[in-house]
Amino acid sequence: MSPLSAPSRVITVGAGLLDEALAAQAVPTLPVDWRPPLPGTAEALIKVLADPRRQAANELAARRLTSARPYLVGVRRASEVLPDVLAGGTFLHAGPPITWERASGPMRGALIGAMLLEGLAGDEHDATAKLAAGEITLRPCHEHATVGPMAGVLSPSMWLFEVHDEEHGGTAYCSLNEGLGKVLRYGAYGAEVLDRLRWMDAVLGPALAATLERNGPIDLRSLIAQALQMGDELHNRNRAATSLLLRELAPAVVEAAPARAAEVLRFINGNDHFFLNAGMAAAKVSTDAARDIPGSTMVVAMARNGTDFGVQVSGLGGRWFTGPAGVPDGLYLGSYGPEDANPDIGDSTITETSGLGGFAMAASPAIVRFVGGEVADAVRATRSMYEITLAEHPAYQIPGLGFRGTPVGIDVTLVARTGLLPVVNTGIAGRIPGTGQVGAGLVKPPAEAFTSALQALAGAVSDLFDERYICTSSAL
Repeated sequence: MSPLSAPSRVITVGAGLLDEALAAQAVPTLPVDWRPPLPGTAEALIKVLADPRRQAANELAARRLTSARPYLVGVRRASEVLPDVLAGGTFLHAGPPITWERASGPMRGALIGAMLLEGLAGDEHDATAKLAAGEITLRPCHEHATVGPMAGVLSPSMWLFEVHDEEHGGTAYCSLNEGLGKVLRYGAYGAEVLDRLRWMDAVLGPALAATLERNGPIDLRSLIAQALQMGDELHNRNRAATSLLLRELAPAVVEAAPARAAEVLRFINGNDHFFLNAGMAAAKVSTDAARDIPGSTMVVAMARNGTDFGVQVSGLGGRWFTGPAGVPDGLYLGSYGPEDANPDIGDSTITETSGLGGFAMAASPAIVRFVGGEVADAVRATRSMYEITLAEHPAYQIPGLGFRGTPVGIDVTLVARTGLLPVVNTGIAGRIPGTGQVGAGLVKPPAEAFTSALQALAGAVSDLFDERYICTSSAL
């Protein structure tokens, strides 16, 4: 009878209005933060959650992602790394597949700039005509072990960070970071942009290649873990990580390229985002380790091309599931405003996919000065991501949360069940080709990308059970 004699409490579920009304009347309540599943997902959820492979598959996927040990092992020219892919007029780009006809302004601007850089067009109009005529084949970076920030356009002469996973054996690549403002990845292609890229081709790339040969591999997992302790979230704030990388490289730069060391070190030191691209390759090689596990519902890639936002899921191979890319909500540079912004773009959401970026904002109070909001918002964003992820990263820890590991391993079923979408912080590109960066902020992925992936997972489960039934019936 003791439970009946205890003080009564009212359980309130969902909207807070009822809880607030009862609290105003001094009625003790127990609020439950419940959300309905995303519309139209109930039947698919039932099928996928009943898949007997799912739990073990997700445990394996999360374990492989979090145990990856990415090392920066070199800097190499794209034509050397991907000779078969980039031969014959092929460029790589960020996000899911896209055609010139559907390409956004910054994507078009970056493609035009790459044409000019490679000497494949005489001017902007010539480049546009050739691209519209289909003379250049466009392929996603993600499908060729690479990632690219913003437009993410990779052409043969560009230099790439090479990152190797010492635990699982994978390798991933990412371009070198140009800095902020008017840069190719934001769709700018003016003379100053091309001059900088040519300097990177002639000086920066070769110097860093020689530096890594002399220095030896750099443990990026440890560097990222330390940068989180120093206030980075490793997507839009990389100041600590860049400083740590510069400290590691500086002596070898002086030894490997004494005649150009000052300008190389000055360039890196003046670019707080220089580490971002190496970190993206580290995130890519880590999530790639969790690919192709039958029955797994874990997301292994999120990427945007300025038109579409796409995801890939471990148990579904290389299939893309997409929805329209949204326009970020954030802070704008100078006189720019929301009307100047392009929809979300870039492969840099691989950081969120690996437990960094928006998922680690609680480690980076200063990030709110770049993307907007308050410190409490950053903490709240990170805490909410534990609800849609499978694990906590053992190496990437957040001091402000008692050194709790960052939330990692986005589960499509948890996204559908809670209605929570991944938190993404991002730079904002101008919608008109040639503009460059106009701001930075937060953006919500489209729910359609996750619900369509869930439907595909449900279909795969149905096919599996149908095959088993057919096999069993045949045996009988």
